[in-house]
Order: sequence, then structure tokens, then C-alpha cells
Amino acid sequence: MAMLEVKNLSISFGGLHAVDDFSVTIEKGELYGLIGPNGAGKTTVFNLLTGVYKPTEGKISLDGKDITGKNTIEINRAGIARTFQNIRLFKNMPVLDNVKTGFHNRYRYSTVSGILRLPRYRQVENTLNERAMEILKVFDLDKEAAILAGNLPYGKQRKLEIARALATEPRLLLLDEPAAGMNPNETGELMETIRFVRDHFDMTILLIEHDMRLVAGICEKLSVLNFGRLLAQGETAEVLSNPDVITAYLGE
Repeated sequence: MAMLEVKNLSISFGGLHAVDDFSVTIEKGELYGLIGPNGAGKTTVFNLLTGVYKPTEGKISLDGKDITGKNTIEINRAGIARTFQNIRLFKNMPVLDNVKTGFHNRYRYSTVSGILRLPRYRQVENTLNERAMEILKVFDLDKEAAILAGNLPYGKQRKLEIARALATEPRLLLLDEPAAGMNPNETGELMETIRFVRDHFDMTILLIEHDMRLVAGICEKLSVLNFGRLLAQGETAEVLSNPDVITAYLGE
């Protein structure tokens, strides 16, 4: 059974077909890329998959379960997490607390327990601190746990956003242009990080990316969007050698 199956997904805004009849199947454990020129509809697909938008037509299934039209919280609880092209961190909160916010769907205590600092509150907080530190160590961010997130270098802020997404315990991780704004050295390090996340967390990953070095280096399969429609789909090497794909990018 596929991890993600999308069939005939469409959405229109004021008569404009932002995504038109898009379909894709992603198997468990795959590193899959979604590419295309600016304005092709890539982020709109992510917004449909995560419940920010509701599709006009089509069906989205996660691990065989229909999640079409569910809201963002329901979809996150079902097992999808994401990052954003423009980093969205709580920049005035410490690194550790940013990761802990990712656990809010999994660990809870009552308001009374929190106000009175009852044993249940202390138990949950200790668990959250331990689990958050475990994730930070994976990204070599544990030494910055007490630093405000906004004071981290740009590349580490990218890593922290991925770490927070993993704290929601997803099965499918969506990365929206994770290499945006990175220099070549940071991009190379990010590639290793993404591979490690896939292997270490037994994760399925779908990413949007413009950096063709990263796409060619880590993605096993690709879908290419252009003007909201599927232009090409298949193995990475085959897709990147497709004349229509080359033309779409050269004409960007």
C-alpha cells in the first residue's frame, strides 16, 4: 500500500486552475521531489495535502486512509508534517521550546495541572524535555537548546524547523524548498541531513525544490508541475532529461 496516493487533485481560485488534475503515488520510505517553474502550483499542492486549502476535486489518501478535506490539525494527527519556504519559527522562544511545541498533539495535561504544577504536569514536561533533546541531538542542535531560535544562523534555523516538524511524529514529511537561501556548503550538509532523517526516522519525504543539485542528488522520483498541470513524472534521471522539463525551466 502506498504511503501517499493523490488522485485527480484540482483547485481553482476565481476561475484560475492553480492545480489541475494532479495525481501522484509515493511509496513508503521514498524520497520524492515536486519541481517546476515559479507559480507552477507546487506550494498549492502542499497546502492541499496539509488542509490549508480544500480541493475542488480529487482524493488524498495517506496509508490507505482518506484525508481529503480534513483540517490541518486532523491531517497532522493522521501523520503529515511540513516545513515552509519562509522559515516559521517562534524566534523569541528557545530552541528547545520550539521543538516542544511540536509535541502538542501527542502529549497533554490539564490547565489545572499546568497552573498548579501538579505531578502530571511535571511528568509530561520532563518527557517533552527528554524527547526534544533527543531530536536536537540528531541535528547537532542540542548545545543551542537554550538559545533563542531567532539567534541561530540561517542554516541551523532550517534544521530546527525540520526538527520541530519531526516532533509531531509524522509518517510523511513535506519540505517546502528546504535549501532556499543556503550556500553550496549548507546545501550539501542539508542533503545529508535529509537522507539521515529518511533512514533514521523511517520517514517518507516529499520535497519542493529549485536547487537541481539537491534534487538530482537525493530524489529517487520526481513530478514536474507547469501551470498547475503535470508535465512529467517518473525516475529522477529520466525526468530531468525530458526536453519538456528542460524547456519549462529555461523559459522560467
